[in-house]
Amino acid sequence: MIAKTPDEKALAAVAALRPERGGIRRVGLLGGSFNPAHEGHLHISRLALSHLKLHEVWWLISPQNPLKDTRGMAPLAARLAAARARAQGEAIWVTTLESALGTRYTVDTLPALVAAFPRTRFVWLMGADLMIQIPRWKDWSRIFETLPVAVFDRGSYSEEALSGKAAETFAHDRVAPVQAARLPLMRPPAWAFFETPVLPVSATEIRSRLAGASGRRDKLDKAPARGGARRKGEAGP
Repeated sequence: MIAKTPDEKALAAVAALRPERGGIRRVGLLGGSFNPAHEGHLHISRLALSHLKLHEVWWLISPQNPLKDTRGMAPLAARLAAARARAQGEAIWVTTLESALGTRYTVDTLPALVAAFPRTRFVWLMGADLMIQIPRWKDWSRIFETLPVAVFDRGSYSEEALSGKAAETFAHDRVAPVQAARLPLMRPPAWAFFETPVLPVSATEIRSRLAGASGRRDKLDKAPARGGARRKGEAGP
């Protein structure tokens, strides 16, 4: 498949959404379906803001993750609205920049953002669970070659991530913890692993809980009333 390269008009339109003012800006990029946005996304964003001394984190809500089933995927507008509500009051910009750029894959989105925001120093953010999965992504090694990468602890996933294909491929580019705060300013490839508090939550678990709650409500709505039908005007329990 031929990579989608945004034209100058698309890049200018995207740049106008978040104008660069003043000096160098340090921004973390957290991509995903955000189906839905949850406390785990906030957790990693707050860790990144603190450990990497970022000005902002941008949530890149993808129209559709190529590796995920479309079934159960909420509409993009609904995911965007929910994410904005979740990130309210935080140093987080919730975006659908991939839609604006016309890109589908992260490997195409990141160079476009670098071109659109020349005075912004980006760093790609992900949990250790994604470090395991990333070799399945399109041209995944180019992601490491395009931006510095910050990987955050995800408990039981971390050991596998640090011994997996991505960590092995870029073993010589791993940054020591004492230097990790400078990661956004480093020339890629450069990546760091942060041993940070773990928040055991995932979008899959949240969707399962919501589906379960919805199912229970449906059963209650359909259940016959105890003690016979109420007369009009009678109060419920």
